[in-house]
Amino acid sequence: MNAFSDISVNTKLHTIAFYNTENLFDIFDEEKKYDNDMLPTANKRWTLKRYQNKLRKLSYVISNIGRKENGKHPALVGLAEVENATVLKGLIATKHLKNCNYDFVHYDSKDERGIDVALLYDTTVFTVESSTVFSLELYNDKGLPDYTRDILLVTGLLAGSKIHVIVNHWSSRREGEKETEHKRMAGSNKVGEIISNLKLQDPDAKILVIGDFNDDPSSKTIKRLVTAFDLFNPMETLRSYTRGTTKHQRRWYLFDQILVTTNFFEKNKNTLQYESANIFDEDFLKVTTGKYKGSPYRTYAGTKYQGGYSDHFPVYVVLEENS
Repeated sequence: MNAFSDISVNTKLHTIAFYNTENLFDIFDEEKKYDNDMLPTANKRWTLKRYQNKLRKLSYVISNIGRKENGKHPALVGLAEVENATVLKGLIATKHLKNCNYDFVHYDSKDERGIDVALLYDTTVFTVESSTVFSLELYNDKGLPDYTRDILLVTGLLAGSKIHVIVNHWSSRREGEKETEHKRMAGSNKVGEIISNLKLQDPDAKILVIGDFNDDPSSKTIKRLVTAFDLFNPMETLRSYTRGTTKHQRRWYLFDQILVTTNFFEKNKNTLQYESANIFDEDFLKVTTGKYKGSPYRTYAGTKYQGGYSDHFPVYVVLEENS
């Protein structure tokens, strides 16, 4: 029995979510990709059983994001850390998602770890009009290309209203927050360019910027987007010392965010209006005991298999149809 199943469906409300899936790799060795630690023969022993367990768990999470608000699965789900189209096909074929009418938009990027972003969409409520990816030109200390995830732009009709969704997974802080800030600023600048171009074509363009930014709502990479492009970031009020989307050294961060253009607050006929936002941090997604109690229940801690979901919680916004 699904704990969320007794909520009645509200056809006027639509959920848009984002989820960093924590290394959703298949079990096969892909040439030209650094996926060697995610193979059955690797130290992590990434076996078919573990892969299928992860698909099942992730799909259960995705199917329930926003269900408490509208009684149904999300219309759109941005994803980070997916290896390829194979894992996406596997994900939407699972028992929790197979009846959700999901298809996906995905492009292979040149990311050095072989991970990409993607967008799942329910074909009964969203129609893709166009999609494209934007690469970032980054270089390492030796002047060589430093490949990272592409930024994905998908334009389409959600319940008949045109929206643009920009899916991101900016560079990590692994080598230090300050040392890597320029990489995330490059991501921020690229998103700014994309928004500018969309608004040139249509000054009233309705845009959602979603992703794992590896920066908090208070970071200047995010703040400059909000200020310069008239965006609203509902995640600013959600972060606290006891809440976030990912935890590092006992500190919460809200790296996963959804920003919307402020015209989502206009109450016009036959349009979509912002209704609410939240972190999907249900108890079943958390570690239940020990010193990491309350943290995201992840798949791996280092090379040690935990059998959880992801090291990030999903985030989501709910939009309402104005009729």
